[in-house]
Parts: sequence; C-alpha cells; structure tokens
Amino acid sequence: MKKQQLVAIAIFAVVVIWMIVPKNADRSSADLNGPARTIQAISEGQSASESPDVSTVRAIRVSPQSYNDKIRVRGRTQAYRQVDVRAEVAGRVIGEPIPRGARVSAGDTLCEIAVDNRGADLLESESRLLQAQFEYNASADLQGRKLQSEVAVAQFKAALDAAKAGVARAELALKNTKVVAPFDGVVEMRAVEMGDLLNVGAVCATVLDDSPMLLVGLVPEQNISSLALGSRVSAQLLTNEIISGKITYIARSANDISRSYRIEAEVDSNEYNLRAGVTAEILVQAAILQAHLIPASALTLDDNGSIGVKLIDDRGNVSFSNVSIVGDDTGLLNPGIWITGLNGDINLVTVGQEIVFPGQQVESNFEWSSN
Repeated sequence: MKKQQLVAIAIFAVVVIWMIVPKNADRSSADLNGPARTIQAISEGQSASESPDVSTVRAIRVSPQSYNDKIRVRGRTQAYRQVDVRAEVAGRVIGEPIPRGARVSAGDTLCEIAVDNRGADLLESESRLLQAQFEYNASADLQGRKLQSEVAVAQFKAALDAAKAGVARAELALKNTKVVAPFDGVVEMRAVEMGDLLNVGAVCATVLDDSPMLLVGLVPEQNISSLALGSRVSAQLLTNEIISGKITYIARSANDISRSYRIEAEVDSNEYNLRAGVTAEILVQAAILQAHLIPASALTLDDNGSIGVKLIDDRGNVSFSNVSIVGDDTGLLNPGIWITGLNGDINLVTVGQEIVFPGQQVESNFEWSSN
C-alpha cells in the first residue's frame, strides 16, 4: 500500500474518533454530580430568588367569569324602506316637484298633474247621480202605490248604483292628480321636472324612510343557532361612527351561494344622520359562556402545535391544557383574551412557560393564589 494511502486512512480514523468521543464528558459528569436545579412558582408581584440554582416561573390565579360571546359580521346600513312613488293617472306635471333631499311627511305632494277634463268628468258624474237618484225615488214611490213593477225598480236601482260608482271614479281620478308621499322620509331621487308628461306607472320620485335605519349582514350557518330576536348588536361604521341596536329579523333560509343567513337589526332611535349603504363591522351578542380572561402572553403551543396554556395544580404539578379563544378585551384596566376549555379556578403560568413541561413538579406554597 502506498504511503499516501496510509496517511489518508490515518487522518480519517482520527476524525472519526474525534467525532465519536464526547467533548463535554468531564463537564457533563460534573453537572450530573452537582446539585439539581429547582424550579419555583411565584406570583407576579413577588421577587425572584437570586440563587443560581433556582429557576423561577410566574403564575396568577384566574377565576372563570361570564362572557357574552360575540359574532363578528360584515354588513352595511340600509334604509328601513325605500319606494318609487309612481303616477296613477296620466298627464302633464304642473308646478315645481319636490326637491331632492327634502324631508317629507306622509301625504305631502311630490308631483302635481294637470286636472285637464277630470273636473268636468266629476261634474258630469254628479249630475248623472242626481238624475238617477230622482228616478229611483219616483220609481220606489210608484211601487208603494202598486203602480210600478219590481223589475223596473231594480233597473232604476242599478242605474243609481252605476252613477254613484261613476262619481267615485271621477273623484279618485281627480285626487290622483296629486302624487303624495306614502310615509315620512327623505326624497332620494326626483324623476320629473315641471312640464314633463307622466304616463300611468311612471316614477315621480323615490322616497327613503331612514327612521329607523337598519343594519343588515350575513351570518355563517355555524353561528346562526346562537342568535335570537331582540339580541343586542353594536357596529362600527367605515366613517368611524359607533351605533347600536337590536335584531328584528333572522332569515329562515340560507343564501344559496354563501350558505349564510341574513339578519336585520333596527338601530336605536337616538342615532341620527345615518346614511344608507355605509359599510359596517357588526358585533352581535350571542350565548353567555363561562370563560377565563388571561394575558395574551400566557398562550403557548404543545408539541403538536395546538394552542393552550400551562397550569400548576395545588400539588405543584405542571400540566398543559388546550383552549379555544372566544374573544378579546382591549380595556385599559385589564386587557387580555377570553378563552374556554378550562374548569374552575386555575393557577396559570404567565412567565417561564418554556422552562416547565407537563408532568414536571415545581415548588410553591400558593399562599398568593388565594389573595
């Protein structure tokens, strides 16, 4: 074998031996023979031990509280009702129609149509009614004296009723020359101007009822069962306004595309100057749960990546519990997140979760946990 090959084999053997032999054997033996490190659980207000042999975790006592679960829904504001007010008779518009944006009451005139021959038609119908009434009265008088047959009286009665109907039609046609608002609201759109010719069914104006205003949104099917009529809602509009109200309608059938259910909430009457069509983030109050309010920093993950918290029982044993986040609290006094999945009072590890593991035991007398 050549000399160069022997040298290469020797170097390879040295490298293998160097990799196999533990480099920290002496230090590891010293650590094993040394004193064991103690882990101590203390409250957040206590001072940590200064001993290098003591590791400290901090924990707090947390009790369950009633939490009103909220469902977040993307929605918008909508008018309570909005209709196109149409002409019921044909004719030319006279006078200036009501301006856009004007607030009207039920019965206010929106457009006025020329009377034309409708007044004359009414006068003619009233004259025919007067004639028919005289003829019927005379026929009835003759029948009372056995000088008129019942058939003839019935014919005069039919003529009288037809004359009354003619008067009613003429009065209605004359009344319909004024197109009026069907309810209190705001004129959103004016479709005609003075001098325009309106046909039967043509739009005069659009009236919007903004009192009360509605919040509408679509709730996912997995959340719809927790809602009820009368549930309170709050919403932040894209304009940064905060409004509130209560649910007045929950759909019985889902949208075919989104598989979600439409809800409507009536905005409280003290909310003014709202506009329809503004995007809103709606929070709907749902079921009342028993939940724990904890600092967000107390959350951790287990080996499977599941979210949870680490707890210490009264005997000092550490455990991991999976939790579900149901909400948050951004208040200045006690901010945190609301979680479910825990029972009763707990000792929650808030600092040092990474140095304790399920099944491990820590030292603590838990006197602070009862305060």
